[in-house]
Amino acid sequence: MAEHRQLQRAALLDAARTLLTEGGMEALTFPALAARTGLARSSVYEYFRSRAAVVEALCEVDFPLWAAEIEAGMGSCDTAAERIEAYVRGQLALAADPRHRAVVAISALELDEAARERIRAAHGKLVGLVVQALEDLGHERPRLAAALLQGIVEAAVRQVEQTAGGSRPGCLVERPEAIADAAVALALHGLDRP
Repeated sequence: MAEHRQLQRAALLDAARTLLTEGGMEALTFPALAARTGLARSSVYEYFRSRAAVVEALCEVDFPLWAAEIEAGMGSCDTAAERIEAYVRGQLALAADPRHRAVVAISALELDEAARERIRAAHGKLVGLVVQALEDLGHERPRLAAALLQGIVEAAVRQVEQTAGGSRPGCLVERPEAIADAAVALALHGLDRP
């Protein structure tokens, strides 16, 4: 019985990912989850009390997996500079993934502070790896540099999202690869490099 419940819960989460990817947070409704999984709407409420609970479950499952992907990419590098590049490129690759964009967007609106804190804790391990890489590069203030590096990543993510959303008047539209290249160059070389 417990295994059956786990399978149904996993099916609901898979359906939620698909709905978020296809239609954003408006598409994530309990009737839509029920329709996608073949469960009765009342059965969905047995697993999740609200849409926020669905998003929180997605974050609890997916964010550690995404963090592990980035960590593995960093772990396969030989030098500190390569680890920083892997960190930047890994986050930007996730930002280009429609499932990741949807979960992040809705989690910013739907999650309570305790859930957000759990996500920050998962992200904190990655930041620790960046701090270590910056220490290995001899940076005098690695924690500050890591925070500023995250600002570069977040700005690059916004550029990727604008590109994915189509061009708008006055917006710079670049290929995601070009955005990643520019973010890596800025992270590793500052403004000295064109």
